[in-house]
Amino acid sequence: MDSVPNHPAAAVPGLPALPVLQADCANCFALCCVALPFAKSNDFAVNKPAGTPCKNLQQDFRCGIHTRLRDKGFQGCTVFDCFGAGQQASQVTFGGRDWRTHPGTAGRMFEVFPVLRQLHELLFYVAEALTLPAAAPVHAELRRALTETEELTRADAQALADLDVGPLRQRINTLLLKASELVRAKVPGRKKNHRGADLMGARLSGADLRGANLRGAYLIAADLTGADLRTADLIGADLRDTNLRGADLRDAVFLTQPQLNAAQGNPTTQIPPAL
Repeated sequence: MDSVPNHPAAAVPGLPALPVLQADCANCFALCCVALPFAKSNDFAVNKPAGTPCKNLQQDFRCGIHTRLRDKGFQGCTVFDCFGAGQQASQVTFGGRDWRTHPGTAGRMFEVFPVLRQLHELLFYVAEALTLPAAAPVHAELRRALTETEELTRADAQALADLDVGPLRQRINTLLLKASELVRAKVPGRKKNHRGADLMGARLSGADLRGANLRGAYLIAADLTGADLRTADLIGADLRDTNLRGADLRDAVFLTQPQLNAAQGNPTTQIPPAL
């Protein structure tokens, strides 16, 4: 499967050709519906163990309730994104051999998919960091990390199944934190630090959160209407049901499409052009 320029960093000279970093479900064998477990909760209507097909999965790898997922209690499916790992595993790693007609591939494919998702997510963040001019002091290290991670996505199934992504995530997270600090340092004044904070249901309407550290913050059902989140670091922030109506996220750092999908917005919500 050919790579396509689906990320702003794809046009940056000197970078390797990145795999597709957004989900292409038509070229995936519904791996998120099979390989991953579901826990009965507000996000999923049922429990489902890893490696077992969801009860709503059809023979053609399509979801039987795709247009009614939220109504049926599967909100978690509507906010999930594999960052392109599904089609990478299906069409590249396993060469288009699906787990239904080639059952011998099933176990290994379901092991590989979560590993590839982690690698693709890392590629997404590193690629974004390379588009940030203020992060130039760490661009050389980020380029090396990008090349290393991209090479790992092309490994065979055995190598991917055996891969411990933890050390790589730790190294890359250090670089991403440096990039974030460089970007947020450009914002004048004292920046708010809410890293990992419990802000569930917090009333932050109209808040000035420019350059804030919101890494891993719990913003579930928080009121951020009209808030200014430009250059705020949102990596890993939980935005489920967060009210972002009228909020400005144009230059938010490390914001992803799944986070936006989980939140509530309206036409006055301003988001980065790539999302």
